[in-house]
Amino acid sequence: MKKSEVRLGAIILGGGRGERLAPLTSYRAKPAVHIGGKYRLIDVPISNCINSGINLIHVLTQFNTTSLHRHISRTYKFDIYSGGDIEILAAQQTAKNKDWFQGTADAVRSYWDRFEQMNATHYIILAGDHLYKMDYSEFFDHHLATGADVSVGVRPMPTSTASELGVLKANSDDEITRFVEKPQSPELIDELADVIDGEKIVLASMGIYIFNKKVLTEVLKIKGDDFGKNIIPHAIDTLKTTAFRFQGYWEDIGTIRTFFESSIALTKENPDFTFYNEENPIYTRQRFLPGSEIRGAKIDHSIISEGCKIGNAQLKDSIIGIRSIIGDGVKLDRTYFMGADFYDNEDSNTIIPMGVGANSILSNVIADKNVRIGKNVKLTNKDNLKEFRSDTITIKDGIIIIPKNATIPDNYEI
Repeated sequence: MKKSEVRLGAIILGGGRGERLAPLTSYRAKPAVHIGGKYRLIDVPISNCINSGINLIHVLTQFNTTSLHRHISRTYKFDIYSGGDIEILAAQQTAKNKDWFQGTADAVRSYWDRFEQMNATHYIILAGDHLYKMDYSEFFDHHLATGADVSVGVRPMPTSTASELGVLKANSDDEITRFVEKPQSPELIDELADVIDGEKIVLASMGIYIFNKKVLTEVLKIKGDDFGKNIIPHAIDTLKTTAFRFQGYWEDIGTIRTFFESSIALTKENPDFTFYNEENPIYTRQRFLPGSEIRGAKIDHSIISEGCKIGNAQLKDSIIGIRSIIGDGVKLDRTYFMGADFYDNEDSNTIIPMGVGANSILSNVIADKNVRIGKNVKLTNKDNLKEFRSDTITIKDGIIIIPKNATIPDNYEI
């Protein structure tokens, strides 16, 4: 098949319940979680598609979908001349299927009648909650050049991470010969490992796949609801399945710890992943907010989004989301303050206004949208708690999380 005769469509999976990311996912789907101050995780795969020349994009959603649907519909609009389209396909019960999506493959299977009729010869399957930049056209060229039926995006990872990943073995022609989902025994991990530049690594599946449409039609008929657990092992045994070796930064945002560390890492001087890239930007919703006001603050290695008002505060290794109000004397250290969806009405009689009140101290904190933190509050986890939960505060893996819309009273300490 000539390159001019092929067209790659994208299917982005909206993810499951996202319980490991709770309470950030209590009100929203995983791909709708805010990242980098002004973006959402879903912006990453959609932007990668646009930058790769893919303009036939479908997003499959199921849990807590309202904010995700609203964000996509307000942000991504193709003009009538481009021939592109981005479509949200929510889980639904039909005469054929009375269940919700049971897994990644089942989600695609549920809408296959629609995908099969579309003007695409191949489909790339993507996750909506990974942080990375990839030119999918290079992946697609590799798929076509190798004559593969199925291609899997893989990345070298330390053997210490193997037990949480799908691990592959591939030969010198990039043909995948073996796949093990989350291997647990040290002996098996050692058997799957390779040594590259003196370092022992494993090839980890990134959860990104390219299928020929005809092949995808057939493999979706087999039993099994997940690509990683069911479809890919079947493809390795019966079809030509190749590995596309990706060398760039990639992170699966699956837990509070990975989300927090990936977010704070954005504040480094030369981060492994950055939103600063004029040639391949990450797109998001335009809000037309004013520039931020900074009044005497000392800011060190931090990101300040638009529309903020920051007083005589100290900010270090922190991210400040849109419309954030930070009072005088505030100290933020390794804090992701997500900001707000609106400004308080100046005439309101709110006892604790939106933002962070004067002289409060936050360290190793994730503050979700629209939180109100009073004056003289200390959120430092002084007792080094690993896990804790109350009506207003959650601690996971030692990280303090303030849920969306929560209010922390004056002088509160934890």
